[in-house]
Amino acid sequence: MANNFNSSIQRNDLGQALIPDEISQEIIQTMPEKSVMLTRAKRMRMSTKKKTQPVLATLPEAYWVSEGGLKETTKSGWEDVNITAEELAVLVPIPDSVREDASINLFETMKPLIAEAFGKKIDQAAIFGVDKPSTWGNDILTGAKNAKNTITQGTGKDLAADVASLGKTLAKEGYAINGFASKPGLNWELTELCDANNRPIYTPNLTDKQPSNLYGYPCNEVLNGSWDDSKAVLLAADWSKFIVGIRQDITYKVFDQGVISNSSGAIVYNAMQQDSQIMRVVMRVGFQVANPVTRVAKKGTQYPAGFIVPASSDAHSESL
Repeated sequence: MANNFNSSIQRNDLGQALIPDEISQEIIQTMPEKSVMLTRAKRMRMSTKKKTQPVLATLPEAYWVSEGGLKETTKSGWEDVNITAEELAVLVPIPDSVREDASINLFETMKPLIAEAFGKKIDQAAIFGVDKPSTWGNDILTGAKNAKNTITQGTGKDLAADVASLGKTLAKEGYAINGFASKPGLNWELTELCDANNRPIYTPNLTDKQPSNLYGYPCNEVLNGSWDDSKAVLLAADWSKFIVGIRQDITYKVFDQGVISNSSGAIVYNAMQQDSQIMRVVMRVGFQVANPVTRVAKKGTQYPAGFIVPASSDAHSESL
């Protein structure tokens, strides 16, 4: 991964819309897309860098008792899942001359776009393992592959059959799907699909305020640039088992003095000498999967998520 230590916003990066000669006072930009993990997963506040979440490891049992017989005992066991918050950060230098000549507040304009970039990094790490901190454990795709919870698109007669088959796979492990995430554009593949009773399986959202529904459950197209459609078509999951720990929300602080150094310690940017301000953006977040034992699967064989993968993927596939 390339390191960027001396990138700054320059006058020619902004375009005439931001530094107008006469009239333009507006900025037209794509609405920042939310993180699917921050939207769908269970969020937990962390008061320290590390937090332990107990997960059920063994289930209690019950026994029939004959008349006058002795009642047997049982126990349940718990194991710890450790969530460790790691830091996401970026520095945004903007020269004073550019900032003063712009018709808008450049730092305020950058904030939602940086938040989107943070969401992209979280989704990439949690779902696909891209630049994933080692303290986070397995990403979701790896966990699903290990549990053999993947189905190659085209295994069934159509995508509707593949989704139903994936739901059946998770049900056999004791988990119920309560939502989906997908590659961009999948809604067009789903629009005309029906179940065995010729009922549409997909209900598109017409208001953009709520996600569309697939088999009655919310389906989020991931539009923040984090989805890798060479690896996955659709993610189906019990989202309550994904835990995003928030140690520190996104914070923004602007400095008019200071230097930026590269990984070797060399100074590559000097705010005072180069007449600039630098916005520092920081967030601390952790991720972990709670995978409790269920009644219908052997311990170690269950996982609360599965994927439909493209035919070209090397992921394990299941036949209907």
